[in-house]
Amino acid sequence: MSEDKMMKLAADTIRLLSADAIQKAKSGHPGMPMGCADYAFDLWFKHMKHNPKNPKWLGRDRFVLSAGHGSMLIYSLLHLFEYGLPMDELKQFRQWGSLTPGHPEYGHTTGVEVTTGPLGTGFASGVGMAVASKYTAAVCGLEGTGLLDNKIYIISGDGCMMEGITHEAASFAGHQKLDNIIVFYDSNQISIEGSTSGAFTEDVAKRFEAYNWRVIKCANANDYAQVDKALTAAKVSDGRPTIIVGCTQIGFGSPNKAGKASSHGEPLGEEELAATKQALGFPADSFYVPAEVRDMIAKRLVELEKEEAAWQAKFQKWVEANPEKAALLSKMMNRETPKDLLQQLIAAAPVDKPVATRASSGTILQKVSALVPALYGGSADLAPSTKTDIKGAEWFSPENRAGKNFHFGVREMAMGFMCNGMALFGAAIAYSSTFFVFSDFMKPAVRLAALQKLPVVYVFTHDSFYVGEDGPTHEPIEQLAMLRTIPGVTVIRPAEAYECAHAWNYAVTAGSPVALILTRQNLNPYTQEMAAKIDMTKGAYVVSEDAGFEYLLIGTGSELNLALDTAAELRKAGKKVRVVSMPSWELFLKQDKAYRDSVLPPSCKKRVSLEAGTTLGWEKFIGDEGLAIGMDHFGSSGPYKVLAEKFGFTAPAVIEKMKAHFKF
Repeated sequence: MSEDKMMKLAADTIRLLSADAIQKAKSGHPGMPMGCADYAFDLWFKHMKHNPKNPKWLGRDRFVLSAGHGSMLIYSLLHLFEYGLPMDELKQFRQWGSLTPGHPEYGHTTGVEVTTGPLGTGFASGVGMAVASKYTAAVCGLEGTGLLDNKIYIISGDGCMMEGITHEAASFAGHQKLDNIIVFYDSNQISIEGSTSGAFTEDVAKRFEAYNWRVIKCANANDYAQVDKALTAAKVSDGRPTIIVGCTQIGFGSPNKAGKASSHGEPLGEEELAATKQALGFPADSFYVPAEVRDMIAKRLVELEKEEAAWQAKFQKWVEANPEKAALLSKMMNRETPKDLLQQLIAAAPVDKPVATRASSGTILQKVSALVPALYGGSADLAPSTKTDIKGAEWFSPENRAGKNFHFGVREMAMGFMCNGMALFGAAIAYSSTFFVFSDFMKPAVRLAALQKLPVVYVFTHDSFYVGEDGPTHEPIEQLAMLRTIPGVTVIRPAEAYECAHAWNYAVTAGSPVALILTRQNLNPYTQEMAAKIDMTKGAYVVSEDAGFEYLLIGTGSELNLALDTAAELRKAGKKVRVVSMPSWELFLKQDKAYRDSVLPPSCKKRVSLEAGTTLGWEKFIGDEGLAIGMDHFGSSGPYKVLAEKFGFTAPAVIEKMKAHFKF
């Protein structure tokens, strides 16, 4: 059988495996896998560097299915290329406990490099992978060796191209000349509602040309020869990222549903599936794989294993010749941190005068950066305000891939997803920063970082109405509650510089997403006695107390200062008070009941929470009889000290509210 016919037979196998699985599940999207099968198989079989026997091989190329609804495409490939996904798992597509969930999930299915589904997010994550590959190669001295020249292959569809996230990420990639990105745009001109002409008529190729991408057009991406020609050309860099605009037919091979929206998001139906098998020359059997296809792939797998072995031999020689660089690479890959990291960060904390936690964080970040090689990142055009640039370090650019600081530009959502991609590539604890109110733009990225358990740090500054003159559009009120509702995200709102040191120590060792919520205004530092009581890993702890206390004040961030000031006034009036700092709800709630009760004794009902944000959720800590003081309305424009007075965030105002609530 000729090469063309064998490649078509393999692509048809993918089409029918996908259609069979979706039909059995009575749920799924057959159109995209059937349309993209020719490109995907040619890529995996002939062009992509990978070895199923070592799925985490550092030198491998990455495959990102940004159009994640077409998940049966990657599951069919993983099965055929022997990534440990047996046929029984294809038969359990979308079922409870299977390795073939509705959309691909990183960490759940071997060979899946990134969790995708929300359209465009895989595209942006892939850009982050490309960044991490370039950066790691540069700082570890691997540039030009061929050992870390990974390609990031992304499949995106019309939906991805409509989403704003691809605009942001593509603009960044073009500006940075990330020539290790090859995107296949599955241009089938069909969406769920029908023809894309109803909502999407722009010239995508021209758009990407404007982004400084190379555009390769493939008039018929259901023809192996044309696809192979396009891929061969794409692999030869011209110094820019590449997009292949591939015209496919959705549901290709289906006699009556090819090219129609009916093949997009629902099974073909038993009759149409049977007709498709007949049209493609396949038997009526379900989940049929021709022996010729198995044999062809088996031979290729032997070659892929040899290719990785050759890489490993070359890599070992490099390690022996470059021990210092190899040690650095190992530290980055393992995300190593010094055993005395916390002590060094505490020593670096600026505690000689009142300092905003954004500034404390910025000072501590310099030390973290020097001690943790895997940490790098940047801001959405706000580094001077968020204090997140590494002093003395250069900026990442096409001319300098070793730059540790990143200009992400005013692209908050893309920044979030690029950091996800950097972490997914490995060798990175990625951090990003912006004003806290703009976490709204980043929520999808934070959510997917949590879903994937990625080591990403979010530095959110200007954390409350204390932003002041900028007014309510820039004053976050509900964002703390939003972040706290995302499972797997640890939110830390440090009260001063010592707590900032503890927060950063936790953030770079957690191995999961951590959000640092920081102030614009100055805060008083702890005394050394108070600082010795900090236990960030517990989430909350007692800062000061009177024997036989009757009132319990809980503060986070800047309101811990307010709690201490209020306690001082109450004590002057003869009241006995305990003050608790609760920088992290999540960490506190992970503690056993005994510890939680030791900090918040059930016998003490007169509890007050103080936080410059919505009071939603505080009832779980203050109980039915407690008093939640916060902001359940938007802020205003004005000097922050005036706003504090107007909004009741002063010790006298808090005491008046306590008198009214507790009747004293």
